[in-house]
Amino acid sequence: MTATTPDVTITVIVYNDAERLPRAVASLRRQTHPNIEIVISDDHSTDDTPQVARALAAQDDRVTYLRLPENSGGCSAPRNRAIDIARAPFLMFLDSDDELPERAVESMLAAHAETHVDFVMGAVERVRVDTGRTSTWMPHLVAEHRTVAGIDAEPALLFEHLSTSKMYRKSFLDDHALRFPEGIHYEDQLFSAQAYCLAKAFTVIPEPVYRWYIEPFGAADAASISNQRHKLTNVRDRVHVQTLIDAFLQESGHAGLRAAKDYKFLKHDFRMYAGDLPYRDEAWLRGFAGIVNPYLAGLAEDAYARLPRAERVVLQLVRDERLAEAQVAARGLGHGVAPRATAMDADGRVYWGPRVPAAPAARRELDLTELGLDSRPFPSALFRHEITRVEQAPGAALALTVRTYDPGLRLPMGPQVASLVVAPGRRRLTTRFRLDPVRPGVFEGEVVLDLARAPVPPDGFAGTRHPLIQLTDGRLRNSGILLAPLVLPRLTARVPYRSGTAPHQVTAEAEGRGAGRLQLTWAPVGVTSRVLRPLARRLGGERNSRIRRAARLVASVTR
Repeated sequence: MTATTPDVTITVIVYNDAERLPRAVASLRRQTHPNIEIVISDDHSTDDTPQVARALAAQDDRVTYLRLPENSGGCSAPRNRAIDIARAPFLMFLDSDDELPERAVESMLAAHAETHVDFVMGAVERVRVDTGRTSTWMPHLVAEHRTVAGIDAEPALLFEHLSTSKMYRKSFLDDHALRFPEGIHYEDQLFSAQAYCLAKAFTVIPEPVYRWYIEPFGAADAASISNQRHKLTNVRDRVHVQTLIDAFLQESGHAGLRAAKDYKFLKHDFRMYAGDLPYRDEAWLRGFAGIVNPYLAGLAEDAYARLPRAERVVLQLVRDERLAEAQVAARGLGHGVAPRATAMDADGRVYWGPRVPAAPAARRELDLTELGLDSRPFPSALFRHEITRVEQAPGAALALTVRTYDPGLRLPMGPQVASLVVAPGRRRLTTRFRLDPVRPGVFEGEVVLDLARAPVPPDGFAGTRHPLIQLTDGRLRNSGILLAPLVLPRLTARVPYRSGTAPHQVTAEAEGRGAGRLQLTWAPVGVTSRVLRPLARRLGGERNSRIRRAARLVASVTR
């Protein structure tokens, strides 16, 4: 091997992404291990990508530009063409809208030098484009540095299906003729499953090796496949890949991994669609059930049993084609929300919905007895709070009608005192109101939320809050989310906080995703935006007492 031979070839795949491609390549040029080859593999872009890529290649002799003769419509072909021309003994992959942390190549090469393994995988930093917040993808899987003697030793690693978090030995890919499947979406899942099963050993390191920029609520027509869950073709593609993985597991002698792989599909893949169910129309729901139900019927029963009860309920309602009810159940995923109604059989077992299921499988999956709706401690008791009417009241107020469902009959039959709580900043606005019984287990009340009374900090508040409903039982308190009508129109008001010296625009709307909570957003305007917020940033944030004193001073002199 000559001195000019690179240690690692890193393929950057790109399609019509001239704007972000330079950032991706810059992250490679900053690597602390410089002896790398960079292949920009262009899936026949029609924007300025070719010009940008050629300019990048002209700036650094480590960069090669490869342009496919026609668009393949996916990630596989541009990766495969780059593998074919790679000169290095190790390979990595980068998407044009992401980056590599500066020590990624160094860290993974060091792990390869420690032990002869087929690939090394590391931690993935997720950066939300909308908020800038960072987190680690599947942190529990990469927390410990270790070498794994094949995927059978740790089947849970099937959850980490990204090809971009790994550095592969090229001879490993060539010896097994392992390439990305072309002509399908979700190719990473099949490629990674095959790599896991074919590898005799691989090393896991906790160091960050990939920076993944995610836009979870990006435009529906965005290029990212992750933003196209609204398309039934997307559902079909995902299920198709699962069938290919299942076939490979069987053919390669890894059928024992099927239960772990089925659990991964239910917990990750199906769960992504489940959160969207409340926002889909009837035709889409029928199409969705028609695609997923044949596949769900063949999954391991143990995989279902490992899921939280709320997810099992949604799955079963979809399988039973009780699709409107599945939408209702899906709004509680991740938030501990009760059903609107339950049914009890002769043995005292409690089931989701207004009737006891007839089929044994449905009874097993919809059985809520373990949740202890009628017996769990009051602070963790499950209720369901829904807004049934919203009107904009005079000024900056909202007139709400709230219906509370109490399927465990935890509240005595009679008027209840409830509170609507929201905190823009450190202090809370608490509005008490009365819930009157409608029938056993159902209460309703009206409350006026006056946003002008919200205790906004002296230097203003920019952010989003989701009000809570609080109930009490003696000294015990229970807090739950407040679900908004999904078709709630956006309501806005300009609020002159602090005698007009801290004006804000406040917006009320449905959350637009997930549970669909009532969502309130404060945006400083006027002097708050021009003076107080910049002052706060210069002095180091709201926690610094100097900011509060300075903000109060500015507010007092501008009155």
